[in-house]
Amino acid sequence: MKPLVAAGRGVTIAGIGGCVPPAVVTNDDLAQVVETDDEWIRTRTGIRERRVADPEIATSDLAEVAARRALEEAGVRPDQVDLIIVATVTPDMPFPSTACLLQDRLGAVRAAGFDLEAACSGFVYALAAGAQFIAAGLYDTVLVVGAETLSKILDWSDRRTCVLLGDGAGAAVLRPAPPGEGILGLYLGADGSGGDLLKQPAGGSRLPPSAETVARGLHYVQMNGREVFKFAVKTMGDAAQAALAQAGLGFDDVDLYVPHQANYRIIESSARRFDLPLERVVVNIDRYGNTSAASIPVALDEALSTGRIRAGQTVLLVAFGGGLTWGAAVVRWGYDRQAPRPLEMPGQRPRYGLPEWIRRQAAEGRARRDGRARLAAAAADPAASPAGAATPPAGPGEPGALPGPPGRGAPPRAAGGGDAR
Repeated sequence: MKPLVAAGRGVTIAGIGGCVPPAVVTNDDLAQVVETDDEWIRTRTGIRERRVADPEIATSDLAEVAARRALEEAGVRPDQVDLIIVATVTPDMPFPSTACLLQDRLGAVRAAGFDLEAACSGFVYALAAGAQFIAAGLYDTVLVVGAETLSKILDWSDRRTCVLLGDGAGAAVLRPAPPGEGILGLYLGADGSGGDLLKQPAGGSRLPPSAETVARGLHYVQMNGREVFKFAVKTMGDAAQAALAQAGLGFDDVDLYVPHQANYRIIESSARRFDLPLERVVVNIDRYGNTSAASIPVALDEALSTGRIRAGQTVLLVAFGGGLTWGAAVVRWGYDRQAPRPLEMPGQRPRYGLPEWIRRQAAEGRARRDGRARLAAAAADPAASPAGAATPPAGPGEPGALPGPPGRGAPPRAAGGGDAR
């Protein structure tokens, strides 16, 4: 394995902060708008409820709360931060970056900033990137944030995706440490041939926003759950082994395993492969769902508040996500949290009940799907179609479909198998 850093300067996590919005949507709530029930969701995913941001709340709002909490825990002022990296697939806008928006709101006047997009692996990718700036001696204080408002890009009439995802943010402050402390091993990987397995097709330069992309629901998350499951189970193990090997450690040395919270069956399968008992695994997917890049730092925040992470412990972080991407980090933890801390936004308490905006968007999604079905039926039977009926928008792979990337006519090679739905 390559050494973690060339300069030999250690990097530690000096503070963690988390934040989730107050609105709680349970499985029973979702059963009001999609064909599902609590048992169907729980047995396939392990999720009982998830948090969703109110319509006026953006990713940077959650990121700011998490960042301030992390800075406070680390004893670092915003004007001492040298660099801000925000991992997200739901930025406030394409540009300026959410990192720049966050820099301004924090008053981190000295900090450079950029966004990083590696989907659910984003926090581990950002952790690795930030660590290198410190290890090389370029910066002393890096703020790494994973933040998502995935509820903004969900089709709430599609039970394959809307039951899985939630909103949240988590942040870590990175500082120099003596060699042998802090981050001991890192491993990142990617396989773009599986990019079609988990994606948001429209909104970029390939498929710019248009009436057609909106009508076809191409601005929402799409996922092949079965193939993502197979990819995750294999890749998480490979990444964990590589990061541990770099640290000169094995699974027996791991005190706590903090995996990306995508699916309980994936977490359980990976722990079994590592021969780790479940009492050494952090699981909070039942209460927050899959929060993508926020998943691991939110889990770290909770584990610190409950005393499951203590100074001197070896903590293994492993993630996988769209891209396809994966990553792992081995951390020798450097501090104890003195008192538990809530995850809710300041002054907020959990708020139960199905938000009206979700009910409305689910109805719009059903209407959109029914309209496409009627148009498709009319196209298949021109004799039954009223004169002048509109030609239906083509679906993916159909004649006249919106173009795909060059050379991508065949389905991508599956990167892995199981059913994440």
